[in-house]
Amino acid sequence: MLYRFAHKTGVYGVSIVEEQDNQVLVQIEQVIKHPKQGDLHNPKATDNVFFHERKALSQFEKRYTTSSQLKELDVEPLPYVESLQLAINNLEERLQQKQDEHARRSLENLQILKNDYFIQYKEKFK
Repeated sequence: MLYRFAHKTGVYGVSIVEEQDNQVLVQIEQVIKHPKQGDLHNPKATDNVFFHERKALSQFEKRYTTSSQLKELDVEPLPYVESLQLAINNLEERLQQKQDEHARRSLENLQILKNDYFIQYKEKFK
């Protein structure tokens, strides 16, 4: 069974690997929402900040969380790479509508990340 798990600014479909007391070890199975780019402490800022390049958590990567952080999966389960492509496309569409400096720099980061994902998953990202 898959669950919805928010981690930083990304959202993922996860499966439970192990439960101990109040800790749950989850494994990333799909990407629902790609992480935002830039400085999390200064959203939308581009001047005098370190503009972070934020990758999605990798397929099969594991994270500890609590059961209260897991929600019912409310999207269609997809293979990881297909879900990553969809999440990137959704983020790019939102950024292209904004046409500001933050959106422009975020789109540049996503192009770099697509190349990284190609190397990692051996699949071209549009």
